[in-house]
Amino acid sequence: MTKTRFKKLQEAIKIYGAAAFENLMRCKGLGEAIVSGFSTYMGCDKDCVKAVPPEGAFDPRKDYGDDAFSYSQREVIVLEPIRFALALTIDNSEDSGALWLRTAIGVEVTGDNFDIFIAEQPVIRVSLDYKGNLEPVFEAIYEEFMRTFKVEVLEFNDKRFATGIGFLPKT
Repeated sequence: MTKTRFKKLQEAIKIYGAAAFENLMRCKGLGEAIVSGFSTYMGCDKDCVKAVPPEGAFDPRKDYGDDAFSYSQREVIVLEPIRFALALTIDNSEDSGALWLRTAIGVEVTGDNFDIFIAEQPVIRVSLDYKGNLEPVFEAIYEEFMRTFKVEVLEFNDKRFATGIGFLPKT
């Protein structure tokens, strides 16, 4: 008996749904491993590292659980990269304050690998069996955080801006 177009479409949707769910579960597991392993990589307390939403306002002290991941904002599961952010809180060495940093991370399954996107950096490819293989990811996150300060200090120290274009108030 020949399958109807409707039945063929129904089968395609079933395969898509299974792939979308597998992508979500694998990416969530990798995201949790990145967050839990980053504190060891950095040599800081686990409380300094949190998974937080990749966009919008957030509290770096809050445990967001699933709400840190992009799929939590959807009513249906779709086959797309899963996004979250990693927040790192760093105590100030000179007073009782602290600074937090956040970088967005996108993850998707592509064949037998994860493609991991950290801010504007080139894609990092990690095997689906990622245990013990996350150092390139940790290093990319660290470099992204360092770049934040390096760029700001470079611009601050750039002498071209001392005599370049500026604005003066009208008198």
